[in-house]
Amino acid sequence: MGEAFMQGRQVVGLRVAGMVNPGALGQSRWLVRLRCRPGSVSAIADALAKRDDVNWVALSAAGCEITCATQSRTREQREDLLGKRLPRTAAVLDVNAFAMLRQFMGGRGHYWAALHGVLSPEQEAMLGSEGPPFTEAPVVARDPVRLTAEDEKILGSLAADGRASLVDLAAAADSTPGRVSRRLQALLERRVVHLDVEIAAAALGYHTRANLWLRVHPSAVKSVGRTLAQEPEIAFAAAVSGTYNIHAVAHCRDLDELFEFTTDRMGSLTGLQSMEVSPVLRHVKQAGTLLYGDRLVEAQRRA
Repeated sequence: MGEAFMQGRQVVGLRVAGMVNPGALGQSRWLVRLRCRPGSVSAIADALAKRDDVNWVALSAAGCEITCATQSRTREQREDLLGKRLPRTAAVLDVNAFAMLRQFMGGRGHYWAALHGVLSPEQEAMLGSEGPPFTEAPVVARDPVRLTAEDEKILGSLAADGRASLVDLAAAADSTPGRVSRRLQALLERRVVHLDVEIAAAALGYHTRANLWLRVHPSAVKSVGRTLAQEPEIAFAAAVSGTYNIHAVAHCRDLDELFEFTTDRMGSLTGLQSMEVSPVLRHVKQAGTLLYGDRLVEAQRRA
């Protein structure tokens, strides 16, 4: 990405945004691995990163593989992406999609265990900390929330700026601060949205990240997932469908630290049968925010 990419965009090391959870709306979440023709992967990754229904994009496997996560708000939107657009892209050689079955770790950046103790309790409180945003729970709600037009306007404003005031949200939703406050509280309580403090890990010295694909004995999936959620190196962990039944994302300071972590602590997990470690060459997008080296870049969204 060059200077033209940066023009007109705000570049920061930390960003607060309101992230919508499609599971609360009754929609499943998917992880996708794309094997692409050499030379085409960057263009495809950048195109995926511009979509609102794709919130995580990374390049790995010597630049021939893209891993992304979808957050489609409707079944039609998901089927259009996974069933039509990606398979019909000539440069895409293979598409593998995995349904997320249970999330063990993930959410606000400042809850990343590697940052434990970095902020004081007072500083944590200033970030609006009220406990981890994701306790272990079903990915898709059995009683989904139906959004109103007012809700959509509130969520749209929070996606652009998670620090927007009630006055700003009320103006965007053509409502009053009191009404918006009550509705926002309801959306937070039902996990429709959470305020995500996004951090560029490289800016904190974590220059190596990797996708971990684990094949675990079915009886050990829950225990392994819960163990991973406590590991400082792990920023995300979930049970998924497919050949590998757990996917995780690890952040380490360098490749040697990644080696030590995956061989010593990961390798000793009870129930682990095999593991694929796929270092990320370039992290393009995380939680709806584009990345430029060790800085976050406000995305220009496209449906």
